[in-house]
Amino acid sequence: MIFRLHHATRYGYGSTVDLASHILHLSPREFAHQRVLSSTIVSDPQPARRTNGTDHFGNGVTWLFLERPHTGFSVICEAVVDVHFPAPPEAGATPAWEEVARLAREGRASSQHEDAAAWQAAEFVFDSPMLPHEPLASDYASATFTPGRPVLEALLELNTRIRRDFTFRAGVTTISTPVREVMAKREGVCQDFSHLMIAALRGLGLPARYVSGYIRTRPRPGTTRLRGADQSHAWVGCWLGPDHGWVDLDPTNGLVVHEEHVVLGWGRDYGDVSPVRGIILGGGSHGLSVSVDLEPEGESAR
Repeated sequence: MIFRLHHATRYGYGSTVDLASHILHLSPREFAHQRVLSSTIVSDPQPARRTNGTDHFGNGVTWLFLERPHTGFSVICEAVVDVHFPAPPEAGATPAWEEVARLAREGRASSQHEDAAAWQAAEFVFDSPMLPHEPLASDYASATFTPGRPVLEALLELNTRIRRDFTFRAGVTTISTPVREVMAKREGVCQDFSHLMIAALRGLGLPARYVSGYIRTRPRPGTTRLRGADQSHAWVGCWLGPDHGWVDLDPTNGLVVHEEHVVLGWGRDYGDVSPVRGIILGGGSHGLSVSVDLEPEGESAR
């Protein structure tokens, strides 16, 4: 499916910002299941210097350096993306989860060519800055990951359990809320549920990565979708072993990622792929607004 993406981020500052440097993860990622047909990023004020490149994980990154005093900052990304996630393998035909964990564990100790898939996936077994080891998360998953169970069977059940056991509620957490607190509250947003699932899987030795992107939202029956009503989103990629590769799971919605998600990039946790972050000199307090439109080709919002 071909989507047109419009993502606008706007900051208003309480006082003048004299200098600023921003790192943007806003360009959709090109990979086997997603082609980027076009992508542009425009900022106001215009940067004195701009650099485009890729980060450690292969995501596109844009660096902006602003040297003119300003009291507001906006950045708009527009892109056209062709998405085609294949159906996942038959769950019962995937290897036992312990076997996947073993391959990742052995991959950590080897960089031989024949172990390249395991070696690369193994990076996502380790703790990361926002996701230190959390025994409560792996304890939560252990009821699903019973001995010898096919890895995708267990993943699908865990994905459904998180959707069932946790309530989506904005405003009760922040980007720095730890997994332990999310488990105590039993509520949060997509970032929280993705972090929870990743922590649970890593605690079992399974490679899991944080995926940042968008999900198309549908209006209620009888209503028209409003412009700006779509969402930045997050979900989880888990490695199934060298024969099946990675599968993406959306614990917020309890589904396998298929044709209504667009990938921005992936990393160890939210901190690796934050859409906009940076350092400013001045500014005082600030306000932030984000608007996202994700429209299938030929469809438009009012």
